[in-house]
Amino acid sequence: MPTQSGRWNEDVPGSPPLVLASASPRRAELLRMLSLDFTVQPAAVDEAVSGACRPAEFAERLARAKAAAVAAERPDALVIGCDTIVVVDGEVLGKPRDREDAVRMLLRLQGREHRVESGIAVAAPGGRLESSVEGVRVRFRPFDRRMAEDYVATGEPMDKAGGYGIQGLGSVLVDGIEGDFFAVMGLPIARMISLFRALGWRYNFRGFEPLR
Repeated sequence: MPTQSGRWNEDVPGSPPLVLASASPRRAELLRMLSLDFTVQPAAVDEAVSGACRPAEFAERLARAKAAAVAAERPDALVIGCDTIVVVDGEVLGKPRDREDAVRMLLRLQGREHRVESGIAVAAPGGRLESSVEGVRVRFRPFDRRMAEDYVATGEPMDKAGGYGIQGLGSVLVDGIEGDFFAVMGLPIARMISLFRALGWRYNFRGFEPLR
């Protein structure tokens, strides 16, 4: 379980704690990979798909909303908000409603290319907030309904946009990607680091420190 304060607090007394505004275990795994200590506080934000904006804009808008919602409760912290969506034929595919919906999504994606839009936002004390979005092209190899059903039976697709996880068993379905692998997992690391820098924090491979 992540600790209550950010790792950089050991080197920079008084610096803000880090909060991840997401319950995603994959995002938490990536933050731990970067040697960051953090707390998890999922944001209560309506994620209903809106047709009023482009998919990339929608993903970024949700990431900003999640970061802002948790920052309102934790004004002392640096808060990371994320949202990742899968887009095919201009339609946003969310998390499957049930197993049959997951199979339907997978068969729609098989043998072709789709796009993943991963929004990222960082809120800082003082009301500052920076955000961006990372788009990635993902190609699925051809497969039949039985393979889709076998994958869905593992349970892995059920909490994932588009009905698959590229970092897990779903990697078998992927023919290739063009872009940031970590963005497909749900956390575009390079974009995140640049947002922290814009807010005055530099990543030093142990944690963050203030820019001088």
